[in-house]
Amino acid sequence: MIDELHVHDVALIRDATIRPSEGLTVLTGETGAGKTALLSSIKLLVGDRADAGKVREGAPALLVEGRVYLPGEDPDGMVVRRRVGADGRGRVEVDGSMASVRELARRVGSSVDLCGQHEHQRLLSTQAHAAILDAWTGEAADAALAEYRDALAAQRAASDELERVRELARTADERLDQATFVLQRIDGVAPQEGELDELEALLGRSEHAEVLMTAAAGARELLSGDDGACDAVSQASRDLADASRHDVGLAPLADALSGALAELEDVSATLRSYVDDLEFDPAELDRQQSRMSALQGLLRSFGPTMADVERRRAEAAEVVAAASDGGEAERVAAEALERCEARLVRAADALDGVRREAAPRLAAAVSEQMGRLEMGTAEVCVEVTRLDRGDWSASGPSRVELLYRPAAGLAARPLRKIASGGEVSRVMLACKVALGAADDCETLVFDEVDAGVGGATAVALAAVLADLARTHQVIVVTHLAQVAVVAERHYLVSKSAGDVPETTLRPIEGEERVAEVARMLSGTTDEASLGLARTMLDQAGRD
Repeated sequence: MIDELHVHDVALIRDATIRPSEGLTVLTGETGAGKTALLSSIKLLVGDRADAGKVREGAPALLVEGRVYLPGEDPDGMVVRRRVGADGRGRVEVDGSMASVRELARRVGSSVDLCGQHEHQRLLSTQAHAAILDAWTGEAADAALAEYRDALAAQRAASDELERVRELARTADERLDQATFVLQRIDGVAPQEGELDELEALLGRSEHAEVLMTAAAGARELLSGDDGACDAVSQASRDLADASRHDVGLAPLADALSGALAELEDVSATLRSYVDDLEFDPAELDRQQSRMSALQGLLRSFGPTMADVERRRAEAAEVVAAASDGGEAERVAAEALERCEARLVRAADALDGVRREAAPRLAAAVSEQMGRLEMGTAEVCVEVTRLDRGDWSASGPSRVELLYRPAAGLAARPLRKIASGGEVSRVMLACKVALGAADDCETLVFDEVDAGVGGATAVALAAVLADLARTHQVIVVTHLAQVAVVAERHYLVSKSAGDVPETTLRPIEGEERVAEVARMLSGTTDEASLGLARTMLDQAGRD
C-alpha cells in the first residue's frame, strides 16, 4: 500500500505530494493538467524503466519518494527514493541504502498493479490467464500446481539422467582405456578422507622433532626447574599473602599470582607430556614423506584438490562400469523416467481437474460484475485446453484462456481479438472485483478506466470501484463525477498558465470539492451544477 508519494521536477510538476487513502482515491482535473505525470511517478516508484525525458525542463534531475507498506515486511513501512538525472543516470535507495531497479520492481512492483490502457495488454496475454484462474480458485489450485511443478522438475531431472547415461554408454568404449588408467592410478594410492591434512600436520612435527623437543624441554625447565619461574611466582605469592595481614590491598595481588602459578604449572605439565610423546622415528618419517609424495602426485595429475581427485575417480569408475554393466544403468534410468512421467501425468490430470471445475465459476463471477458495469449480455468464458506433451510448461499442461462473448447470441472468441479498449478496461475491472482479496496486488491504479463511459454505466462503474476499494487500495484518474463523489479522498490536478506552466496537486474537500464535481458534470460552476454536485456528494455520503 502506498502511504505517501512525493514528486519533484517530474514533467510539469515542480513539487507535489499525495497521501492516498486506504480505500478509493481519485485524481481529477482538466485534460492536459498533468495527471499522466503523476502516474509516471508511480511507475518509477514501482521499478518501471526510467526516462530522462520526464525530467522537468531546466531541472538537473527528477525525484520520486514514497513510503509503502508491504505485507509481511517492516510494519513501519519502507521508504523508497528514486532519482533520475537529465543525463539519464539514475539512483535507487530503499530505506537509505542503495538498491537496484530490479530489486525495486520485485519488492514494490509486485504489490502495485497499474491498470492503464497500455497495461491492459497483460489481460490480453493468455500467459496471465492461468494465474488469474489459480488465484481465484485458491488453495486447491495452489496445491495441485505445486505438485505438478514438483513432478515436472523430477521428470526433467530423470530425463536428463537418462540422456547422460546413454551418452556415457555411447562413448564408454573409446574412453575405457583412459578411465581404467585413471582408476588404477588413484586406487593404487588409495587416498583416505582427511589423510592429506593429517599428513601435513604430522610431517611438520616429524621433520622438526629435534627442534620441537629442544624448545619444549627448555621451556619446561625455565618454568619448573630449580629456581624456575614457578618457584619465583610461588614465593612472591606467599610474601604478598603474609604482607596482606598489614595491608589488605595486597591480598588481591597475592590471589592473582596464585592463579598465575596454577596456569604456569598446567603449562609445565603439558610440556612434559608433549616431550614424552615426541619421538623421532626415521622409518616413520620416511613412510610419511613417501605417502605425501604419492598424494601430491595425484594432485598434480587430477587436482588441484583432493575433492577433484575423488571426482575424477568417480567419473572413471562410472565409465568402467558402463562398459561392463550390459546396459543395466540405462535400464534403471529409463525405469526411473517412466515412473516420473507417470507421476507427472497424474499431477497434470489433477491440476486440469481443479481448473476445469473452477473455470465456469470464475467466468460466472466475472460476467456478473460485467453485468453491473452495464455491458449487457456480454460475458467471459474460461477455456482449459490440454496441450501436446512437448508443450507442457511450469504454468501447467493446458492453455487457460479468457474468451469474450459480446452478446448472448454470438460465439465466444479470444478477448485479444474482438474486445475494444473500453471493453477490455471493464473486463479487467470485473476480474479485479471478482478476485477480491485473492488478488496479491494491494494497490490498484486505474487510468482511463472510464474511457467512453457515461450515464448509467458511469454510476455502475463508480459502484464497482467502491466495492473494489473494500479489499484494495484504489487510485483512479477519472473524468466522471459519479466516480469522484464516492471517493474517500479527492485530489485536484491543475496547471498554471504562462510561458513555463506548472502542474499542482492538492487535496480538496467541502465547497472546493463541490465546485470540482460541478465542473466535471457540466463544465461550469453555475448554481444548477453546484446544486447537483452537492446532491451527489450527499447521496454518496461524502462532504
